[in-house]
Amino acid sequence: MSRPTLAVFKLASCDGCQLTLLDCEDELLALSGEVEIAHFLEATSAVRPGPYDLALVEGSVTTRADAARIRDIRAASRRLVTIGACATAGGIQALRNFADVEEFRRAVYASPGYIDTLATSTPVAAHVDVDFELRGCPVDRRQLLEVITAHLAGRKPDIPDHSVCFECKRRGTVCVTVAHGTPCLGPVTHAGCGALCPAYGRGCYGCFGPAGRPGPSRGSLSVNLPALIPVLHRDGMDDHDVQRLLHTFNCAAFEEEPTVREEEGRP
Repeated sequence: MSRPTLAVFKLASCDGCQLTLLDCEDELLALSGEVEIAHFLEATSAVRPGPYDLALVEGSVTTRADAARIRDIRAASRRLVTIGACATAGGIQALRNFADVEEFRRAVYASPGYIDTLATSTPVAAHVDVDFELRGCPVDRRQLLEVITAHLAGRKPDIPDHSVCFECKRRGTVCVTVAHGTPCLGPVTHAGCGALCPAYGRGCYGCFGPAGRPGPSRGSLSVNLPALIPVLHRDGMDDHDVQRLLHTFNCAAFEEEPTVREEEGRP
């Protein structure tokens, strides 16, 4: 029997999630014996056409060409998995969604007329059906290997949907908010990083997006972000600080929750 084919594609992103796959090193050698890498330009210039058994897509849709390309990738892939904050939530480049992209284009480029871009940065699932979303900025190598292995075994990936707080408790990390009054997004952020920042005395920055999110269905969030806002205020953050904390890697995903002023009834 022929080996299943694996393809890795990039849209608008920094390549960090693809590098996570390359960083698997020993595991990648074992994986290469189980699958045929049909398209992975970060690793090899050898390319074969689809259909592909599994396609991993990094990056958000920011141009008309991206939108057309992801439809082609979807048509050529039996199973499509999006990896990273850009592909699952629009990424940090989705900050453009809350501003005037034309103003940015004029300010940054000497000849803005040559730049063809959309006014928004959107996740892949906003354009095509997605079989699974793996979040993170970048994704966690263990979770990435689990997703690929699950596909080879014909089972559902075992990826938790609880918050970073669970990971802190499992590794015995003292809560930085309770013990030190450090602002932290751990209670509302999807697990996957191993609670790395709290383990070093820093608050969580929300790299993996909102916890408990239903996935490709793009339904409403189940985390109680508004309940965390007063705690962030208590720990010294004003409205502007809170907005800056939320407007990073998963700004568009966190924006789906009610705003600070709406929750607290302020004008």
